[in-house]
Amino acid sequence: MNLPSDRIVPCSPFRLVWFSEIQWDFLSTRKQRLLCRFPDKWSILFIEPFALGRSHHWLPVKRGRVWVVSVPFLKSVPFRIGRLLDIPLLRTLFSLPGIVMMLFWVTILGFGSSRRIIGLSNIYWGRIAAHLPCCLRFYDANDDHLSFPGNPPWLKDYLDCYLSKVDLLFSVSRELTRTLKVPPGVCTVELGNGVEFSHFAEPVHKTPAPLKRLKGPIFGYAGAMDWVDTSLLAATARAWPECQIVLLGPAYERAWWTKQKAINSLPNVSYFGKIEYSELPAWVQRFDLALMPLLSGNLKRVSHPNKLYEYAAAGVPVLSMNYCSAVERAREVVHVATSQEEFVRMVPEALADRRREERQAFARKHSWDSLSEAMVHELQKACQERNP
Repeated sequence: MNLPSDRIVPCSPFRLVWFSEIQWDFLSTRKQRLLCRFPDKWSILFIEPFALGRSHHWLPVKRGRVWVVSVPFLKSVPFRIGRLLDIPLLRTLFSLPGIVMMLFWVTILGFGSSRRIIGLSNIYWGRIAAHLPCCLRFYDANDDHLSFPGNPPWLKDYLDCYLSKVDLLFSVSRELTRTLKVPPGVCTVELGNGVEFSHFAEPVHKTPAPLKRLKGPIFGYAGAMDWVDTSLLAATARAWPECQIVLLGPAYERAWWTKQKAINSLPNVSYFGKIEYSELPAWVQRFDLALMPLLSGNLKRVSHPNKLYEYAAAGVPVLSMNYCSAVERAREVVHVATSQEEFVRMVPEALADRRREERQAFARKHSWDSLSEAMVHELQKACQERNP
């Protein structure tokens, strides 16, 4: 196979292979925001999963300094057939095509050296990533990956296998760190989520066309739909019929909106699907009240929501359920409810909040620039300690 010369990674001091659970172009998450800020001396390969109904990069593409390539692996197997993966031999056989494809692109793109760094947030790759030769191995605990619905029983062993080999752990919260089986002596760095402050804070004067047609105060949510408490949204919409509840963001579950009978029949609830990251500030800045109506549970309890800082950077008032410690710590600028009834009751108080400058000052403390710089510092320090 002949590749253009720009597909071969030039020699660089640091080469990172990151196994991701999220596709680069599907949803703007922590990984993209951090990696796109790494210094020029870093070469990065981002291995994203296959997902039905989405676009893929079967041939590598560049996103800034990051190479992105799609590789189908165990999670891609449809559920009914996927149950066969509970049988270890069949799981090994199903894994082989993805492993071969991964090794092919790793080699072709110049990331085959044992001097590379291995990063993981997709634990389906855990056993493979645990045995790839490298100079440093780390895990980015951005979520409680074992708490996602539908996980197979063998997945915990994959995570434990990888954690037994890590040299460094990044975690978004202390609560999440406590759930992980990390060997003694492994350096653990609490590195939360953040915001591109200027992206959300700089005023956008053009109002998105769909919002121009809405009458009344706009209550908005921007993020993944799968964790939204739709019963809470329904209660809010019924209690405040003069408002317009706007939902922005993709759903992992196919046909999510059509299944939401509690809200999709309400006249003041609208779902606009995924909004491109570049266009998102224009929508969020038009919110009269930004909502965080997230479900409580193990998965969200240990999370660290970057939408909290995006809303605050945009300067808009925020009303949230108290579902994680990051929200609790933001009480100085965010209205926090402990029950559905309190959430609905707090709407007028939150809507009247004019502390725009205080919210933006809070958001500015959580910039992706400083978080990315901290991650790079910890990785380089760990590399130097292990390879003097």
